[in-house]
Amino acid sequence: MNGSHMTLVAAAGLAALSVAAAALVLYAAWRADASRSDRSHAGAALADGGDPADEPDAPAEPDGGEPTDSSYLLGTTAANKLSGVTRWLTTVDHKDIGLLYLAFAATAFLWGGTDAMMMRTELYDPAVSVWDEHTYNALFTMHGLTMLFLFGTPALAGLGNYLLPLFIGADDMAFPRINAIAFWLLIPALVLMRAGLLSDVLGHVFVAGGLGALGEQLLALAPPATGWTFYAPLSVQLELPTVSVVLLGLHLSGIATTMSAINFIATIFTERDVAWRDLDIFSWTMLTQSGLILFAFPLLGSALVMLLLDRTVGTTFFAIQGGSPILWQHLFWFFGHPEVYILVLPPMGIVSLLIPKFSGRKLFGFKFVVYSTLAIGVLSFGVWAHHMFTTGIDPRLRASFMAVSIAIAVPSAVKVFNWITTMWNGHVRLTAPMLFCVGGVATFVVGGVTGIFLAAIPIDLLLHDTYYVVGHFHFIIMGLISFAFFAGVYYWYPLVVGKHTDYRLSVAHFLLTTVGIVLAFGPMMIMGQEGLPRRYASYPAEFAGLQQVATLGAILIALGTVVWLFNLVQSYRMGDPVTTDDPWNLREHGDRRTAEWDELPYGSE
Repeated sequence: MNGSHMTLVAAAGLAALSVAAAALVLYAAWRADASRSDRSHAGAALADGGDPADEPDAPAEPDGGEPTDSSYLLGTTAANKLSGVTRWLTTVDHKDIGLLYLAFAATAFLWGGTDAMMMRTELYDPAVSVWDEHTYNALFTMHGLTMLFLFGTPALAGLGNYLLPLFIGADDMAFPRINAIAFWLLIPALVLMRAGLLSDVLGHVFVAGGLGALGEQLLALAPPATGWTFYAPLSVQLELPTVSVVLLGLHLSGIATTMSAINFIATIFTERDVAWRDLDIFSWTMLTQSGLILFAFPLLGSALVMLLLDRTVGTTFFAIQGGSPILWQHLFWFFGHPEVYILVLPPMGIVSLLIPKFSGRKLFGFKFVVYSTLAIGVLSFGVWAHHMFTTGIDPRLRASFMAVSIAIAVPSAVKVFNWITTMWNGHVRLTAPMLFCVGGVATFVVGGVTGIFLAAIPIDLLLHDTYYVVGHFHFIIMGLISFAFFAGVYYWYPLVVGKHTDYRLSVAHFLLTTVGIVLAFGPMMIMGQEGLPRRYASYPAEFAGLQQVATLGAILIALGTVVWLFNLVQSYRMGDPVTTDDPWNLREHGDRRTAEWDELPYGSE
């Protein structure tokens, strides 16, 4: 089959996939609308699709069942649900879908973390001695895509799905079936985005099994090595089929994320049983995040379609003779920098929710924390070109973007000062969630302050595309975002599982991760200031010591992750059971419990 035939087949496949996806979404919306209409006429129908209870006068739980142990997890109800694998494959209950999101995100986190460890293994030695250059480039490409699109956003969607309806008094998400579809679209997105690695593994298996011809064809489908930003013209000209496959996977994940965001917005506006002034801070951050997704991800989808058309049918959106390679950067970073706040706002909400609970005080300046959240959401769309200061854009434009990039640090600083003030003179309890909240604030300060320097044009011209950028970014991503996620997992684990986690293992996890982050990303900032460029598999020998310290830090982070997983599994098997609806003793320390704890089948003591 020649190149033109391949192009036509690829274009036809893209069109067929787009039509099928549109038909699937329209059908799901029609079914969801019919389902909601049926529920409005039959008040006894349950949110999870089961039969109504036999006793019509029995008090209904928010998820439509009874607060009893399901033999799977305490926080999900067994009443009126199917059993076994069928339950998880067909569920439309917000709790089950939330747990599916979290399981998916944990899998992606481990996969993306494996990519990172493979990169650090190569960087331990200055020469290219473990993998080849293409493999290294493919590793950092897939590491970035996996962590951002398959771990970060799904993990936050999982927490939001499970908790937000409970916080606002809703029986479920506004569109339960669309909620389920949004999750299940992530599975083929994962397969498409990681197709290069899957084909590589299967190719080696087939070659070893005697199917040499088929194995060689699969081995030719190497993972893309364009970098996770897919800059043109490299991503257009690279003759590697898996680039187009990954772009399709990205597009699919964007559709899933947009559907989920619409669902969150509709749920908060239409299913809310609390006044706006009483809405909790986590729900505010989820609402703002969903608004950012609604404006950012469709633009990314459009850019991905244009890039696919450039690759398959010869359009010139990002070619010098047509549009411009710089156009891709504008479109990508118009999505890309709001994506940072899409990832960071819900973790900020978790920290804002948990710090008061373990400080014995109300959140200082609650309204200002909400206003700063909304301000970040608005300003985030005015900073994208600070990623492009070195591209030769108009100096007047650069100056305006520098001003907004510096200004957006103000609402972030408001949150930090409010967190610190909340803890000041409070009765601070260093529980596992609180440890990770405090650690997240500390790493966020480091990552945020170092980011302000990158917003200044003269400094960015020197540090752009160096290891300094990698260190700054990961102090935010692995600092605040991952720490807040761990804090949330530890805090709500008794709600979901009905068991307490082991405090000693939690402390070990915290110490290993904190020390690992400092050792892994602190040296990167030093190397960046010395001018070492990022994204190279080899480097000058004088940087070997710092690179080896960074690799040691990565190993400590990996060990901390192993301790975390062991803690979760061991606590599920042998942890102390929860015997009260206030497992963190919040009442005793003067804090009002939030509504999610009413799901536990225990009365107040």
